Amino acid sequence: MEFGFGAEDDAFRREAREWLEEHLVGRFAGAVGRGGPGSEHEGASERRAWERELGSGGWIGLGWGDGSYGNRVAGVTQQVVWAEEYARVRAPGRYGHIGENLLAPTLLAYGSAEQRQRFLPPIARGEELWCQGYSEPGAGSDLASLRTAAERDRDGRWRVTGQKVWTSLAHEADWCFVLARTEAGSVRHRGLSFLLVPMDQPGRIDVRPIRQLTGTSEFNEVFFDGAVARDVVGETGGGWRVAMGLLGFERGVSTLAQQIGFEEELRRVVRDARDTGALDDPVIAERIVRLWAELRTMRFNALRTLGGAADAVGPGAPSVAKLLWGGWHQRLGEVALSVRGAGAAVGPGDWSAEDPYQLDEQQRLFLFSRADTIYGGSDEIQRTIIAERVLGLPRE
Repeated sequence: MEFGFGAEDDAFRREAREWLEEHLVGRFAGAVGRGGPGSEHEGASERRAWERELGSGGWIGLGWGDGSYGNRVAGVTQQVVWAEEYARVRAPGRYGHIGENLLAPTLLAYGSAEQRQRFLPPIARGEELWCQGYSEPGAGSDLASLRTAAERDRDGRWRVTGQKVWTSLAHEADWCFVLARTEAGSVRHRGLSFLLVPMDQPGRIDVRPIRQLTGTSEFNEVFFDGAVARDVVGETGGGWRVAMGLLGFERGVSTLAQQIGFEEELRRVVRDARDTGALDDPVIAERIVRLWAELRTMRFNALRTLGGAADAVGPGAPSVAKLLWGGWHQRLGEVALSVRGAGAAVGPGDWSAEDPYQLDEQQRLFLFSRADTIYGGSDEIQRTIIAERVLGLPRE
């Protein structure tokens, strides 16, 4: 399949651009450029309202099929167009990403008709937000070691007990999809189930924000103490297959929007390099040129994957994509501070203030990008997947 844009895509691009220009005004104008990595705390109320604004325009769930859930119908190329236009105008960081791009494709692939009708329309309207309950202390990259358990009560409901960690947006979410051990005595990948857990359960769910190097708290610890869940996605005990399927959806069209954001970040680094004179340093110049070339390569690889190119699609494709962008973004953060010299170590804050730990965009970029090669599956795990599933090397 040849991936390219046609006349219909150009018309869709104009429509998307016009809609964004008309709606990123008034209340939402102040949320432009806010809510990205390291600044997740910014403009919280406006960004939550922005989700509902997107929903009212039908812009959530473009790839969900025939529009049965209140979403527009759009092909892959039009989904790419929307993602690109959204990133180019620096529209607010999405609160609904996890529900739209992770849970929804999972329900379409593995959920029941009743589950799809219950959960997809509120996501499409921007009304219900989701978080992901995977990682645990001692079971992050080695997810199969998880210990959070769920037992059936006499009413047939699941009671979830355990701890999750690094749970993005748990302090804002209405629901959490939780991977839990539902068969007592089971080990590793067996006996796990994919549960849908409402977060509004006082006394049964405790969310504790984790303060990061950036001074913000996107991530959280979540403690479950008999929390009630009624829905299992897929088969009881077959949650590993569902959980791994979800991770494959994570590296879809949204990666292209991510790359547009990367392009804007690189542009700011080049601007700083010019302003400071660092661009005259041949070593700095070479690093910047290499970053530009690698970013173009990532884009072409993503387009080939979405276009179905035979040599770009396979069990290792998501891992290759994660390895590419994680390391690239980390190197960008390093260059961003290098071009500013020693001054990059000084923050813009008022050191006499109650909370003096303030950072500018480039400092946040550097600090947050240290985690890029860890979260979402560490580089070591991605290389193991490629070794075992693509190269056919012996399993550990």
